[in-house]
Amino acid sequence: MHGFMTPDQLGDRTSRAVDAAVAAGRGLGLTVTDAAVLHDVFSVVVHLAPSPVVVRVPVVLPSYADADTQAARQRVELDVVGWLAERGVPVVPPSPLVPPEPVRRSGFSMTFWQFVEQDAGAEPDYVRNAGLVAELHAALRDYPGELPFLSAAEPRFVTDGLAVLDARPDLLEPADLDRARREWEVLEPLVSSRAGFDAAFPGLELQPVHGDAPAVNIVATPGGPLYSDFELVTLGPVEWDLASLGPACEAAYDDAARRLGLRPLDARVLRLVNAVGMLRAVACLALAPRLPLLVDALKPAVEHWRTTPFAAGLTEG
Repeated sequence: MHGFMTPDQLGDRTSRAVDAAVAAGRGLGLTVTDAAVLHDVFSVVVHLAPSPVVVRVPVVLPSYADADTQAARQRVELDVVGWLAERGVPVVPPSPLVPPEPVRRSGFSMTFWQFVEQDAGAEPDYVRNAGLVAELHAALRDYPGELPFLSAAEPRFVTDGLAVLDARPDLLEPADLDRARREWEVLEPLVSSRAGFDAAFPGLELQPVHGDAPAVNIVATPGGPLYSDFELVTLGPVEWDLASLGPACEAAYDDAARRLGLRPLDARVLRLVNAVGMLRAVACLALAPRLPLLVDALKPAVEHWRTTPFAAGLTEG
């Protein structure tokens, strides 16, 4: 496979992100002597030990995401999570030790979060977590700030990713690329503008949603579960937060939603968000040269996508 970052290059990127996080933390008055990498995929997540602060440094971004657009998205995330924390919603909050603002350092834009001890022995329970997502939606309904419509769908990311893959048959077979493009012609108008969505789903209520599989991004701690990683928080249908989780999680969400007085999931909107989620996974292959682990990580998703109806059957109504 040509054009892929080497292990040395990947290690250098991680080291630069850690150095930037440490320098930024010290610049904000934090004591940092034992920085440790907690996670390293799309972002490098660094614990600035002994300070109880974690820094998230995005390192794999779409080609069009410049520092200004990245910082703008991070400000929205910090505002939403800070607002939830003030109301007692169990979230991983922004660090109270530094200003709740993204920080730029060495070409990176990063955010600072409170360090929380995790329950290392807890097994992920996505069905239970899906019920907790309904509680999060109930809390988010009152968020007073303005949010863009379905920015989490990242339509430009899908469009650009498919264009990149046109020159990379080693990453996606031409027949798959042809199907993906034809599907995107059907789906893109439904997620790129609220007018397009409303025309297809008239009267369907929208609200602030997490944007990035919240049932997967719930952190188990000794004090209970905490919602985390609101990087893609957006205005959209609640179904977006249940994309690709399957019938058991959908049923758990519906049970909790009814108890909370929220509407149940709409089957046709679920078809849309599942189909868009599949195409986002396909488009992610365009990032593989900068994140080689995606080649194997996305293979099951692409194989599953091949078995699904074209555009989730939405062309049939």
